[in-house]
Amino acid sequence: MQREDLLDLNAYAAVAEERSFTRAAVKLKTSQSALSYAIRRLETRLGVRLLHRTTRNVAPTDAGEKLLQALGPAFENIQTELDSLAEMRETPVGAVRLNAPEHAVDLLWPKLETFIRAHPLVKLEIEIGSTYPDIVTGRFDAGIRLGEEVGKDMVAVRVGPEMRMIVVGSPSYFANRARPSTPHDISEHDCIHYRRPSTGQLRPWEFSKRGRVINARVEGQLIFDNLHTIIKAAKSGLGLAYLPEDFLGSELAEGTLVQVLSDWCPSFSGYHLYYPSRRLKSAALGLLIEALKYSR
Repeated sequence: MQREDLLDLNAYAAVAEERSFTRAAVKLKTSQSALSYAIRRLETRLGVRLLHRTTRNVAPTDAGEKLLQALGPAFENIQTELDSLAEMRETPVGAVRLNAPEHAVDLLWPKLETFIRAHPLVKLEIEIGSTYPDIVTGRFDAGIRLGEEVGKDMVAVRVGPEMRMIVVGSPSYFANRARPSTPHDISEHDCIHYRRPSTGQLRPWEFSKRGRVINARVEGQLIFDNLHTIIKAAKSGLGLAYLPEDFLGSELAEGTLVQVLSDWCPSFSGYHLYYPSRRLKSAALGLLIEALKYSR
């Protein structure tokens, strides 16, 4: 393979992934005309058309999509090997691209800040997703999810404590309402729904006690896809909320929100950092894992 083959393949991969000559040129720090020339040269050499081009859109052809799927793992392996050479340096270098929910980033921020300050040459990109793409097809080095959501084909490392979902309401809300004593009482209350951005579905209110599991019937006027907004609505007395306990530290301590049904809210597996088992982790990712690893 000639040097220009690698350059042309890299140019094609950037344009195909970004679906834009403009964005790809910025990413590779080159000109759009240089990218266009490289891809035409590659198409001529292969004898197939790789991209559909219109004035508004760029997308891979069937042949182009097949090539892109082959290039992704190949370039990742090259990058992993390059990153592994960085282990020989006294100062760690490399890049880590991570996908994680906002709640996990909030929870892990003290450790993340320490890691960032300790490793100034490690480039850390965190996509805080409302939707959670597959980390392989999304070209992420790793992701963070609840333990129960991590696929069995992934390597998972625990990075957070066990969690609990709890039911809370404001003192003003309970001023004229009886506090629920069982999950069945939830149906008599105004409840604030959470719609998962990743699926579009409403989060069920699940309870269990001594092996008995109850999915409560939840009624209410309000639906949000943001936890902070749900907290504001609950503090304003607009209804009960079903939220992660660790998200409510100050509200519970200050008494602006009051917990109910505590004995029906058991803990469950917390956040795990995970990555594909078939992929060698880079030196930078290894450092991040060690920094975030949970210990009691």
